[in-house]
Amino acid sequence: MLKKIKTEKLEVIVLENRASLGQTAAKMVSEKIKELLLNKPVINMIFAAAPSQNEFLDALVSNGSIEWQKINAFHMDEYLGLPHAAPQLFSSFLKRMLFERVPFASVNYIDGNAANYKVECERYALLLKNNPVDIVCMGIGEDTHIAFNDPHVANFHDPEIIKSVQLDHACRQQQVNDGCFEALDAVPEYALTLTIPALVAAAHIFCMVPGANKAEAVKYTLQESVSERYPSTILKAHHNAILFVDTDSFGLIK
Repeated sequence: MLKKIKTEKLEVIVLENRASLGQTAAKMVSEKIKELLLNKPVINMIFAAAPSQNEFLDALVSNGSIEWQKINAFHMDEYLGLPHAAPQLFSSFLKRMLFERVPFASVNYIDGNAANYKVECERYALLLKNNPVDIVCMGIGEDTHIAFNDPHVANFHDPEIIKSVQLDHACRQQQVNDGCFEALDAVPEYALTLTIPALVAAAHIFCMVPGANKAEAVKYTLQESVSERYPSTILKAHHNAILFVDTDSFGLIK
């Protein structure tokens, strides 16, 4: 750990590189899981699907002390209209990186191919209402989105738990920049996403944001006022959120 700072309510931990970020975040998440399971028989966790989470997820899976069978898993967003089991689906990513590697109590997927996406939103919203979230493990997009809440659809007082959204250009371009799609035209324009209130309702948030391509987003998150123009700024208002950055993503902070 290079340094630790606090911006409003948000704790920020600066690590040397992606590997140390992943290891440190995984250790802190595993400790929180153990702490919560001392008083609860089962906990509920939401996970993000993005290359920025690779090192964290690898380290978390490698942790031999987590009682995975006492965790219900959820994910936070999904493209609409991609073929079933397409590798770019966030459900496919999380299956490869996490969900099929450890024995969760349950894994609850958002179905981006549901015949009626409104019915799917109602189904998933009910799941989350019945299973209040203990921990969210997430990232921040290049446009400061959290989940698929891009600035033009971000609503800090959204009445919904999950909704359909049209992705903005910066968000879709990020999917190409991350190597998930070969070209912008291949990136879906629409997705289902948990809303910002659904995410920040979690008791604990761990946010992993490595890489120079996220430096501007980290700068906005830490230095701009809390507003929907920069959705990730809401983390500064959460009572128990930790942001993990490396020297690259922290590079624009004076």
